[in-house]
Amino acid sequence: MIEDMETIEEFLAHGTSDVEEAVRRAAGMEIMPRFRQLAAHEVDEKNGPHDLVTDADRRAEVYLTEALSKMLPCSVVVGEEAVHANPATYDAIRGEAPVWIIDPVDGTRQFVHGDPGFCTLVALAQRGVVYASWMYAPALDRFATATRGGGAFLDGERLRSGSPAPGRDLEVATSHPFYTTDEQKRALLGLQTEGVRPRSCGSAGLEYLHIAQGRLDATAFSWEAAWDHAAGLLLVEEAGGAHLTLTGERFRVTGGNALPFTAARDEATARRVVELLSDTV
Repeated sequence: MIEDMETIEEFLAHGTSDVEEAVRRAAGMEIMPRFRQLAAHEVDEKNGPHDLVTDADRRAEVYLTEALSKMLPCSVVVGEEAVHANPATYDAIRGEAPVWIIDPVDGTRQFVHGDPGFCTLVALAQRGVVYASWMYAPALDRFATATRGGGAFLDGERLRSGSPAPGRDLEVATSHPFYTTDEQKRALLGLQTEGVRPRSCGSAGLEYLHIAQGRLDATAFSWEAAWDHAAGLLLVEEAGGAHLTLTGERFRVTGGNALPFTAARDEATARRVVELLSDTV
């Protein structure tokens, strides 16, 4: 087991390009050949018609699990599809070993419908701290990376989220109603106010990228599955953004967060969104 941060730092000093290559290979071999080519038997429901999984999700996760485990032999993997099959595997996020957090196809609904707005998300964390992330949108041919303290980049160009222009309505991507409890729905009603333009979110990973680019002001999400958030939150942080839960604390990938939570282009925007969410709770 890896017991000190220096070992992960050593890996990140030379292994980030290997991870990027593995992500690109998974997309090239398992995801893109099925894009707009899915047969009916390659699509299943997990928890209802709004929660889909495809052969591309499963096969890409298997490929990445094997490849990433070999790169860092002491590590463990928490992947969305493996956790669906065995929920107990999620506990590894709270353990001592370095953990790869994988969402093989973030935005499966978009993928199934032939929309290019999906991506593959990989994050490397330990003891609840995310140290690196990789985000690949293969249909858009965009690749974003971040390392803790090392910045956020899109296709090699530094990302800076900036701050929303004064006087302009805030654009906020929000959870779909079928992902929210009644209490969370009431909280999200706080965004139905002057000066805010809420809209339904697409791929969570791509919404985080839009914040890091300064193209979206904030999110308001009501679920905390680490594979949806770990990679994107680091990207936002390293671009200069912030994230806060309903109680004003930073989001924890290990869970137990007060929901909904927000990620935003800057701290002031994050605090404004949390205040609006809290007003109706």
